[in-house]
Amino acid sequence: MLHIIEDSVLDSARLIPFLFVTYLAMEYLEHRTGERLHKLVEGAGRVGPVAGGLLGMVPQCGFSAAAANLYAGRVITLGTLAAIFLSTSDEMLPVLLSERASVGIILKILLAKAVYGMTAGLAIDFVLRKKKAVIPGEIHDICQQERCHCEKGILRSALSHTVQIAFFILTVSIALNLLLHFVGEEALAGLILNRPIAGPMLSGLVGLIPNCAGSVVITQLYLEGAMGLGAAMAGLLAGSGVGLLVLFRVNHNRRENLKILALLYCLGAAAGIVIGMCGF
Repeated sequence: MLHIIEDSVLDSARLIPFLFVTYLAMEYLEHRTGERLHKLVEGAGRVGPVAGGLLGMVPQCGFSAAAANLYAGRVITLGTLAAIFLSTSDEMLPVLLSERASVGIILKILLAKAVYGMTAGLAIDFVLRKKKAVIPGEIHDICQQERCHCEKGILRSALSHTVQIAFFILTVSIALNLLLHFVGEEALAGLILNRPIAGPMLSGLVGLIPNCAGSVVITQLYLEGAMGLGAAMAGLLAGSGVGLLVLFRVNHNRRENLKILALLYCLGAAAGIVIGMCGF
């Protein structure tokens, strides 16, 4: 029990710098830029998914947590959020390196996730732009919904947001780690067999687990030959670390959150099925 709590605390603590810097930047933008922010975001929105896909390659789920906050404040578009979530590697890269996977395999997986994230993100924004559904520049919405008394200073407000979200992540992480401890990772691994369609669909569900356990299990199973590349990619694409967890906490539109979750799962599972059927 103490080991589980310790791991959960350490995992949550690593996110605090990302959360604090994100909230501090958002508070600064809200208080200093005013109407200029709307034009800035609107102009950068078209290339946002490209930057998001590249940023997501960094092996830290803190970027997905930051992206969830930025999307809830409408600083980034849905396409950029999807690009970051899809390309986020979480604990995949450290596991690949620790198991001495070849440089070629590592680069191919990272680039495939990034390119797929960029492509999907650009396509999503293109469709939404045609429907005139891309709405940037509303950072103040988070501040108003959380009732954080932002008028007392950006530093205090950013710290307040960080503490609230960090505590929420810690609580859920402990619950998930307890569940995985008692259910067992072996039972989880037994669900994912080397099947062309069922494998990616099940792996995508495992990837949605909002902590590093999903990416660790999937990567290890792939390296051990327990699943094919298609199933592995489905889970790794759908996995976004704690990004979804933070999104459900800070974005108060529950229906929209469920649609994003479903979109992420469908994109990951579909890519995995295609990869598996093509025999890559």
